[in-house]
Amino acid sequence: MFLNGTYIGVNYMSNEKITVATVLKPQGIRGEIKVKVLCDDAEVLKSFKSVLIDGEEIPVLAVRAQGDTAYIMLKGVADRNAAELLRGKNLLVARENMPKLPEGRYYIADLTGCRVVTSAGEVLGEVTDVTPARTDIYTIKTASGETSFAAAEGVIEEVDVPARIITVNKKRFKEVSV
Repeated sequence: MFLNGTYIGVNYMSNEKITVATVLKPQGIRGEIKVKVLCDDAEVLKSFKSVLIDGEEIPVLAVRAQGDTAYIMLKGVADRNAAELLRGKNLLVARENMPKLPEGRYYIADLTGCRVVTSAGEVLGEVTDVTPARTDIYTIKTASGETSFAAAEGVIEEVDVPARIITVNKKRFKEVSV
């Protein structure tokens, strides 16, 4: 469920809810939907009894996980027409229903808004997005615009979520930022 130290759950609505998937399209004629999974492991979707779509809690009837996609049956979505209405919608789960994270792992929702500072205390910017990849790509808003950097080895020295601060090695940061 984790990738390079970051638990995937992007496009969150608030820190109380985490986006776990986005509806791609209907699958078949019985209301099943195909979703792009925003967790590192689609199997985690099987643990959720319900999801939130547009603020409405909908019970999950069945999940078939397959790579970075899954096929989901939701209560009240009985046919292809009902499934089509969900295209492009995000599936969210209450934070308390998310799996516990091991030490050194973070929800993207918790990293967004953190200040990025050097070990000397120089403020570089604020995290606006984290793009999951083999090496996660952090995007920060700086005084002069926007900068992205790879979370390559040696770049991030410390993450203090309660203090909302990510400390980076300035030399390594400059080597990997664009």
